[in-house]
Amino acid sequence: MTPAEASAKSLEICRLAPVIPVLVLDDLAFAAPLARALVKGGLPVLEVTLRTPVALDVIRAMAEVEGGVVGAGTLLTPADVKAAKAAGATFGVSPGATDRLLDACEDHDLPLLAGAATCSEIMALLERGYTVQKFFPAEANGGAAALAAIGAPLPQVTFCPTGGITLAKAPDYLKLANVACCGGSWVAPKGLMQAGDWAGIERLAAEAAALPR
Repeated sequence: MTPAEASAKSLEICRLAPVIPVLVLDDLAFAAPLARALVKGGLPVLEVTLRTPVALDVIRAMAEVEGGVVGAGTLLTPADVKAAKAAGATFGVSPGATDRLLDACEDHDLPLLAGAATCSEIMALLERGYTVQKFFPAEANGGAAALAAIGAPLPQVTFCPTGGITLAKAPDYLKLANVACCGGSWVAPKGLMQAGDWAGIERLAAEAAALPR
């Protein structure tokens, strides 16, 4: 997969909904019901972060949920890429980018939302052919105002900002011309998962899915 092909696929995925849930799961039992609730609420794209021992099993379980588009977040190494793809991930997300990571994603045909926080990092990815990127950590790096400013000299790059974004802050990002969607964890709070309140999570997903862009 070339960087141009990866970017085209990433953009297609980002256009499916205004918000990509960023999911950190410690309990595999939550995987399928959580995915069903989010998809039913209108958020089909699910990013499962590789931060827990059960993350790959969570990806496998969510990949079986009808209508879901499951990706692996926090990809750091080629081994992560290989394991995520084998588990059923259809896209990847990383906090940054290295040549080894990009090579691995291209070799394994895994579209990657590679993270960038500065103009130099954005330009390095653009030089390689990645026109769709993750802006991370969004709020810590100046938020929507910073991303709007970056869009002036670099209008050819489209972003999925992630990091510190809430329901209240999401509209400020989604109205930007260089934003396709945003990532957020607020749609799957741990308390609702532990309570088994899947209807509550579905309502949060529907609220996020209705955000204009």
